[in-house]
Amino acid sequence: MGQGFYEKQLIALISCCTLFLFVEHILSRIKKVNRDAAEAQMEDGGRVSNATVLSADWLQGPYVYSLYREQYKFPERLVALLFVTGFSSGALTAPLVGAWADQYGRKRICLAFCITYALSCVCIFVPYLPILLIGRSFGGISGSILFSAFESWLISASNNAGLADSDLSRIMGRASLVNGLVATGAGVVSNQLVTSTSNFGSPFLLSGTILVLAWFVIASSWKENFGSTEANTRNNSILQVGRLAQAWKVARQDKVLLVLGLTQTCFEGSMYLFVFLWVPSLQEASHSSDISPLPLGYIFSAFMISMMLGSLLYTAITSHYLTSSPRSNDSSLSVHAKLSSLVCAISGLALAASVTSRNERIRFWCFCVFEACVGMYYPVQGMLRGTLISNEHRATLSSLFRVPLNVFVVVSLLTGVSSARYAVLSASSVMLGFSAIMTGLVIVNHADNHSNSRDVVIFQAYRVAFGRLRD
Repeated sequence: MGQGFYEKQLIALISCCTLFLFVEHILSRIKKVNRDAAEAQMEDGGRVSNATVLSADWLQGPYVYSLYREQYKFPERLVALLFVTGFSSGALTAPLVGAWADQYGRKRICLAFCITYALSCVCIFVPYLPILLIGRSFGGISGSILFSAFESWLISASNNAGLADSDLSRIMGRASLVNGLVATGAGVVSNQLVTSTSNFGSPFLLSGTILVLAWFVIASSWKENFGSTEANTRNNSILQVGRLAQAWKVARQDKVLLVLGLTQTCFEGSMYLFVFLWVPSLQEASHSSDISPLPLGYIFSAFMISMMLGSLLYTAITSHYLTSSPRSNDSSLSVHAKLSSLVCAISGLALAASVTSRNERIRFWCFCVFEACVGMYYPVQGMLRGTLISNEHRATLSSLFRVPLNVFVVVSLLTGVSSARYAVLSASSVMLGFSAIMTGLVIVNHADNHSNSRDVVIFQAYRVAFGRLRD
């Protein structure tokens, strides 16, 4: 199946996404959803910096595997070792990254991300294994920062601005939408760069340049926030042993937080393995050759459009159940808990279907469904973390949850991902199904009980007030 097939699918997905955006715009005007000044400043201020950072990250996405495997001619075991190095460094540094963000400031750690990720881009141009391993280590550290400190900064800044759950949910949905939009453009740009330069490393050069720009954007537009109630507290050592112990004690005594961490491990672990597996999986199904290789940039863009459709679906669902409901504050946790269980279940089924089918088209669309679930997962999980984890330990716990996630990915990669591709995808599918069940049994049940208990309190308050009025 040639390049024309994927171009047609990309055009179809873009058309669907454009239609959904148009319908959402019309509905929002009908509902007259207006942003107050705080929400507008929060969303618009963070959008530029987030888009800049994400574009730098997504530019590298389609060609990491191809650079190592096809341009540098490394054997697949060595490619797996490079990926393992990145995830291992992420696992080792994740707890410290989160604790430092809470203790010393989320903005400061996000600025450090721009530096470490830019260094990773520099190292990848040196086809010398020790340098490439150092680069992957910087990349692992950067990943831990990207998926903990940035979200923690946004939630804390939103809470400080006094935004309601429905407003924060809308911002999260928009952030996921922008993420998909930026990734789509990055896929097309990276494809054109590689085509014009015949060098898989060219997207990494542009990525490093953008990260330098992102450093200046964040430094000039963000306000600092901390996890501690007192911003200037500096009682812990550089290893943050006290904070890490306290955060772990909070987590292990709360089964809701443990299941939240389980979901993060299962879903994001499957997502990272998917990054390593989607290229060889489609190549196997298409029987592509060096003469007519797969258009990886276009396929990547199709995946990102699918992610945008998922974020639009999330916005539509939460707008209906939260913005339109007079009991939105009571139902927010319950809605997001149910969505989390549903997203894990559907993504697990999509991966299972991709394993059972050798048809290129079916496999491609299964991967698109999985990416749509990714588009829903990030705002859903972000809202759950914002609701269930206190601000004091938010970045620390988010990073601690990444330790088993990285261990899961490392063990999977060490099995020899290519030869055990179907086993890895099948295991990911089972883990996602298990996560869906546990989320339903624990977090959804907790959310429903929480909502019911609040209903009782409100009802009793109304009875007391009515009795006083009658007297």
